[in-house]
Amino acid sequence: MSGNIDDYLQQGIYGPRVTKPDERRRFLGSIRERIVIALTKEQVREKGVYKQVEEAIKENREARLYLNGNIHYGVLSKYTKIASKYDVSYRYVTNKEHESDIGLILAYDDAIDKEEIFVTRENNSAVEPEKHTKKSAFSLLAKLFKQDK
Repeated sequence: MSGNIDDYLQQGIYGPRVTKPDERRRFLGSIRERIVIALTKEQVREKGVYKQVEEAIKENREARLYLNGNIHYGVLSKYTKIASKYDVSYRYVTNKEHESDIGLILAYDDAIDKEEIFVTRENNSAVEPEKHTKKSAFSLLAKLFKQDK
């Protein structure tokens, strides 16, 4: 019985025990064995959207998208729009005590043990550029002057 009291006191002082705390800090509160796909912060900040991420979201609608809350909302919004499109829940995760190199993950509540979760950088064709419908004033002016010649 004293073991239970000691555990209870320890939990009251230090908080609940957490499995794999280093993994949880890196993977935005989740652990590696639950992750379908992951992008680094640098990959998330690139222009465009990784097609692999959209496909993973589309195919794993019961999973949840976790986004690094230390990245500007405007950068993350391209992925939240995809999650909304496929009715996948998402959550911003901000850890003030630890800086993670992970920008986003798509993960389940239970283990799936996928062997390769990271999108490789060699496959740059995976990035689908964002479509810009507005043209800058400079490009419109350049076009005007080109027509006059």
